[in-house]
Amino acid sequence: MKILHLDTNHPLLLNQLCELGYQNDEDYTSSKTEIENKIHLYDGLIIRSRFSIDKSFIDKATRLKFIGRVGAGLENIDCEYAVANNIQLIAAPEGNRNAVGEHSLGMLLSLFNKLNKADKEVRNGKWLREENRGIELDGSIVGIIGYGNMGKSFAKKLRGFDVQVLCYDIKPNVGDENCKQVSLSKLQEKTEVLSIHTPQTLRTQNMINTKFINAFKKNFWLINTARGKSVVTNDLVSGLKSGKILGAGLDVLEYEKASFENLFSKDKMPEAFQYLIKSEKVLLSPHVAGWTIESKERLAQTIVDKIKTTFGN
Repeated sequence: MKILHLDTNHPLLLNQLCELGYQNDEDYTSSKTEIENKIHLYDGLIIRSRFSIDKSFIDKATRLKFIGRVGAGLENIDCEYAVANNIQLIAAPEGNRNAVGEHSLGMLLSLFNKLNKADKEVRNGKWLREENRGIELDGSIVGIIGYGNMGKSFAKKLRGFDVQVLCYDIKPNVGDENCKQVSLSKLQEKTEVLSIHTPQTLRTQNMINTKFINAFKKNFWLINTARGKSVVTNDLVSGLKSGKILGAGLDVLEYEKASFENLFSKDKMPEAFQYLIKSEKVLLSPHVAGWTIESKERLAQTIVDKIKTTFGN
């Protein structure tokens, strides 16, 4: 079986697949068109997020038996069309769920204790103790939307705190010893901290909008380590300005694929993003919640294990 690798990954991915007897070819620079011209030669494809795998690409991949995505989501693949063409889809949410859970908790604690604000002030010679008095997580009600690998990991991290954890998910009976599953309306009634852990789908795109935000009974904190397009940034900013959203930790942004090439070009930077980068109530990171030294290895290992389980050696 011949496998084409389109993105660099942990070396164990190539090494272990070679040991299993697979032929591995690497192409990290060719254009999508150039890849399409040779994809008919391959049985497997390994990709992160280099480009989308659409119908046109799949039509040319006449030998393809599987696509391995070294990451959690599959939104860059036309999954329905791939499955219809008997292509196995392999993702690795187990590989970076711990990293995402830790990052989500880290963002939340940093916001509660104003660590980003205090750090900047101390570096500038300001020693403002009262102005940086924080709040404690204990006693809070934490709501999680999306209770899969990532949501469960975050809930597990919260076990060391005296908090009530609720979740909403479109799948029934996903609650466990760390989290009680409730209806969306119940979650919006109770939640004081909201953490998003949903995949990018038509249902979740633009999910966090003004109507959704205003449906919460209490003012709340927002953590998003899932997908940027789930949050309407303009509506998020309105919520921050009104105080309905007390603060936001954002590892992902609505503009990631559309605007990030010109992120620091002020004349092209979206007005809402200008507010986010200036606000002391907002903590930002560049889509690295699942991007740790350990998760890089676990993601690769998960893909190898699933290929081995599905296709053998």
